[in-house]
Amino acid sequence: MTPIEREKRTLLKMVKLYCRRHHQAPGSGLCIDCSLLVDYAFERLDKCPEGECKPSCRLCTHHCYTPARRKHVALVMRYSGPRMIFHHPIAALRHLMKEVRPPRPKSPRKPKP
Repeated sequence: MTPIEREKRTLLKMVKLYCRRHHQAPGSGLCIDCSLLVDYAFERLDKCPEGECKPSCRLCTHHCYTPARRKHVALVMRYSGPRMIFHHPIAALRHLMKEVRPPRPKSPRKPKP
């Protein structure tokens, strides 16, 4: 699984936690606002200039989201972040490790003679 795909899965889990508590979406689905936010975030992640060496969005030097969407994502993260350890512990630990130790850029390999 690529880092971008893992980032998408983590973001979706966080938005689901937030939406379930704040919007009381029926079942495991998302409300319209949260599903639009997820679609927007996935689109921006696909176009991220950092590519596979992407750090977490908080540490990234290039902000992909518009200021209004960034506030909404920050609100979701602020609520869901501390709760992720109870609901999705492996995803939470991976995300924390990414915060502590951002991925290194891949260096081109030299062909062996």
